[in-house]
Amino acid sequence: MNTSTAKAHLDLAPPQRKIRVRNPGWFLVSPSVALLLLWMIVPLGMTVYFSMIRYNLLYPGENQFVGLENFTYFLSDSGFMPGATNTLLLVGSVLLISVVCGVLISALLEASEFLGRGIVRVMLISPFFIMPTVGALIWKNLIFHPVSGILAYVWKLFGAQPVDWLAHYPLLSVIIIVSWQWLPFAILILMTAMQSLDQEQKEAARLDGAGPIAIFWHLTLPHLARPIAVVVMIETIFLLSVFAEIFTTTNGGPGYASTNLAYLIYNQALVQFDVGMASAGGLIAVVIANIAAIILVRMIGKNLTDKA
Repeated sequence: MNTSTAKAHLDLAPPQRKIRVRNPGWFLVSPSVALLLLWMIVPLGMTVYFSMIRYNLLYPGENQFVGLENFTYFLSDSGFMPGATNTLLLVGSVLLISVVCGVLISALLEASEFLGRGIVRVMLISPFFIMPTVGALIWKNLIFHPVSGILAYVWKLFGAQPVDWLAHYPLLSVIIIVSWQWLPFAILILMTAMQSLDQEQKEAARLDGAGPIAIFWHLTLPHLARPIAVVVMIETIFLLSVFAEIFTTTNGGPGYASTNLAYLIYNQALVQFDVGMASAGGLIAVVIANIAAIILVRMIGKNLTDKA
C-alpha cells in the first residue's frame, strides 16, 4: 500500500525544468572577465581621483580638490616637452631599426643555406627573452663602459680616446639598447611570415628572368605588409612605456636628455612624491597611447582591407 502511494506521488510530481544557458561561453568566462575589469577599473578610478586633488606624500594633510590644475602643471612642466620629444624619437627610431633590419636579416636568413642556420636563428631571437634591466646592465657595464667596456677597448686599439656613451650620447645609447631588445621580436614575426610565402611564385619569377632584388621588392615585401603592420602596432604600444632601460643606465639625464614620459611620471611620483601630478601625467600618457593605438589599428585595418 505504501509502495503504490509513493508511486502515485511520483507520477503526480511535476517534471523538473532543465535550465538552459543560451550562450555557455559567456557564462564560463564571466568570472575571469569580471576580475579583469575590476583589476583595470579600480586603479584607473583611483588615478582619476588622485589627478583631481593636490596629493603630495611629503604633505599628507594638504589634500584638496584642484580640478584640472595638475594637468595644467604637468603640461607646462619644464620636462614635458623634452620628455614628449624623446618619447617620439625613441619610438620612431626603434621602429625604423626593427622593421628595416628585421626585414633584411629575415630575408638573408631565408635566402641563405649554411651549416648552423638554426643556431643563428636562436641566437638572433634570444635577446628578446632577456629582462630589460639585465639587458641594460649588460650594455652599460660590458659595452658602453668608458674604461672597461668593449667599445672603449676598440677605441684604444685605434689610438682614440674612449667615449662615455651614456654621458655624451644618452638618448642614442638608450635607442641602441631598446632596439637590441626589440629587433628579435621583429625578426621572429617576419621570418615566420617569410616561411609562409609560396615558393612556386618565386620559382615562376625566376623563370621569367626576375633577379633577387626584383623578387624581394615585388613578392617578398608585399607579402610582409601585414606582419610589418602587426610589428609596428605591438612595438609602439610597448615602446611608449619604456622605463627600465632609462632607469638602469642614464636616470633620464643628463638633465632631460634621455627622459621620456614614463620616466617623467616616475620622477613626479617616486622622486618628488607628487602623486596628484603623476596621476595626471599617467592619464595623459594613457590618452596618447590610446590615440596611437586607434590610429595604428585603423591603418592596419585599411591595409588588411586593401590586401584582401
